[in-house]
Amino acid sequence: MIGDPALVTRASVLIAAYRERQRRVVTAESCTGGLVAALLTEVAGSSAVVERGFVTYSNEAKAEILGVDFNLISAHGAVSEPVARAMAEGALAHSRADVALAITGIAGPGGATPAKPVGLVHFGLVAAGRATRHIERRYGDLGRSEVRRCAVEDALGFLEMALEKV
Repeated sequence: MIGDPALVTRASVLIAAYRERQRRVVTAESCTGGLVAALLTEVAGSSAVVERGFVTYSNEAKAEILGVDFNLISAHGAVSEPVARAMAEGALAHSRADVALAITGIAGPGGATPAKPVGLVHFGLVAAGRATRHIERRYGDLGRSEVRRCAVEDALGFLEMALEKV
């Protein structure tokens, strides 16, 4: 996935646009396990844009590294709108970035419930001084790798969208 020419090209364009505007990005990834940060850093010169990336796969990591309240996780589950928002806000607060993207979801094959099926992914997106946005995707049970790939593709789109608003 990281070496996919189309994704690397999109990432290159995104990095160039952020660099031109002197904006920096932080990621907080759960189900994608750092794939967005890996893709962005595949681009030469990305260190001017990618401030840092957090892989917060466990609930403990979400709380300890990003400051997500355990009560929020207990009340809504790790794969939820409130947690995605809190992850993005925590990533922004614990970095020197201008834009934060968070991803939490169920890539499968296990971990699903009727209310939270495989393929459910929540994104949190926040730019400094702006309201936190939430985007939900239901990709379906496409297989673990494909769910993660879809989430990475959408993440690039959301980072493009955030740049328009910064």
